[in-house]
Amino acid sequence: MIEFRDVSLSYGYNVVLDKLNFKAQFHEKIAILGASGEGKTTILRLILGLVRPDEGKIFIDGQDITELSESELRDVRMKFSIVFQEGALFDSMNVYENVAFCLREYTRYPEDKIEKRVRELLNRLGIEDAVYLMPEELSGGMQRRVAIARSLAGCDPEMMLYDEATTGLDPLTADNICNLIKELSTGEPPDRMGFIIVTHKVTDAAKVAGRFIYIRKGNIIFDGDLVSLKKTEDAELRSFINELYFEYNETGR
Repeated sequence: MIEFRDVSLSYGYNVVLDKLNFKAQFHEKIAILGASGEGKTTILRLILGLVRPDEGKIFIDGQDITELSESELRDVRMKFSIVFQEGALFDSMNVYENVAFCLREYTRYPEDKIEKRVRELLNRLGIEDAVYLMPEELSGGMQRRVAIARSLAGCDPEMMLYDEATTGLDPLTADNICNLIKELSTGEPPDRMGFIIVTHKVTDAAKVAGRFIYIRKGNIIFDGDLVSLKKTEDAELRSFINELYFEYNETGR
């Protein structure tokens, strides 16, 4: 379980999070919504211990991670895999080398076992034909798939973290990535691998998530399911999710 207790973080005079509190189970499918600069990605970085809060505590499976050393954080980070906004692939490496990177860095697998794991992942994500292509030769959607494959290669995570997974993609490709996110989180709780997706694309969040958290000025303004989200009386939140009302009226859902 993830738990934030009165977590505050500022960058200079910019307050990003202000005594934030929430809990999340690893099997949940969560979308964190909010405008740019509202601390959505910072939450993911805090979960991984990549940044530390100015105040408050963060617990992962009951362990306070806020004072752990880098070496102590390694076991915590192995519970998660993160896919960054732009994929963050190594430009000088082809698809195979990108996916194999973590296996070579963090395991002692022989090369034949690494190759088997890489090809299994590429096949699972439908990009096995791209194995020797360079990142610059890939479409945006394929780059995200490679990034997901690489994030899965080095560990067996309990939860996936997605930072703006569909930003910059055309609607069809974004829909394919949403379908992939759902496929990777099949099964029943508590055994299901859940996810937290950080996004400002509300319709994409609605396709994959079951719980929605809306952040504004460092605080949680809304935390609930899609039905409740559409019924919110908060004027600013209603404006933010306006596309959901349009979808509702068009489809009758």
